[in-house]
Amino acid sequence: MAVVVRMLLRRILLLIPLLLGVILFVFIVMRFSSNKPEYAYFQGANPTPEQIHQFQLENGLLDPLPVRYLRFVGDLLHGDLGTSVLTKAPVLDSVLTALPLTLQLTFLGLLVAVVLALVFGVTGAIFRDRWPDQLIRVVSLAGVAAPSFWLALLMIQWLAVNRGIFPTSGYINPADSFTGWLESMTLPALSLSLPVAAQLTRIVRTAMVEELDKDYVRTAVGSGLPPVVVVGRNVLRNALINPLTVLGLRVGYLLGGAVVIETIFSLPGMGKLMIDGVMNGDPAVVQGVVLTIAVGFVVVNLVVDVLYLLVNPRLRSAS
Repeated sequence: MAVVVRMLLRRILLLIPLLLGVILFVFIVMRFSSNKPEYAYFQGANPTPEQIHQFQLENGLLDPLPVRYLRFVGDLLHGDLGTSVLTKAPVLDSVLTALPLTLQLTFLGLLVAVVLALVFGVTGAIFRDRWPDQLIRVVSLAGVAAPSFWLALLMIQWLAVNRGIFPTSGYINPADSFTGWLESMTLPALSLSLPVAAQLTRIVRTAMVEELDKDYVRTAVGSGLPPVVVVGRNVLRNALINPLTVLGLRVGYLLGGAVVIETIFSLPGMGKLMIDGVMNGDPAVVQGVVLTIAVGFVVVNLVVDVLYLLVNPRLRSAS
């Protein structure tokens, strides 16, 4: 346990410069963006150069970049993501309103992807080189090649417009109707998760095949243990170590992909918030959304690293 704690502390210490680097990258990109807060503030008006200069002076936009970056980091440490120049509302409030839906969509997509990957990956490994395995490999390859936004459009056409099984867009709060919430989230979650499920299926199958070929599996089966017990208790647990490392990157993909899927299905999450910020020329909102997603990606990978340490006994005994 002490080894796990030491490695966890090491990961957290490495996380600090990584987060500062992410913040610096987002800050620099937004500073050179064509969306300027002074233009968004005077949107629809015809400000004079003196008015623009006064706005820049009052908001510290004329300060050197290092000064503005340190001020930005200081505001972040106090939980301040800035203020929208259009609505005058704190960006943090908008992010906290939109983030729960994005997390719901990401969690549902992750759940569907993991379940499908385990079922089809294990099935393909058990029926190696037979017709179930061949079929799963072909379907998973097609799934890897299919982008999530294309799947979303196909599902809307087939299952919503033509069949009327699911709504084409919109969101229902689960507190109002759990069934309605599930119907409104099914197509977005499926279109987001299927490419990830296809990738994980191939990884799980490969890991399972490698594990099934090891001597301890043949020894366990030869000693009379049922194959189901051997696969479920030993093979699957050992085979999931490598797919777990890939899962962290895929969760980041789900977070980023949720932005596009939310836009297609008109879901009021982080995606809609960012698109509205871009369309309205509100850089503080765009910056807040991008920074939240980037930090979420880093934190998720830290959690996956911790899980990897817990499930991999070789790393725990290495130091």
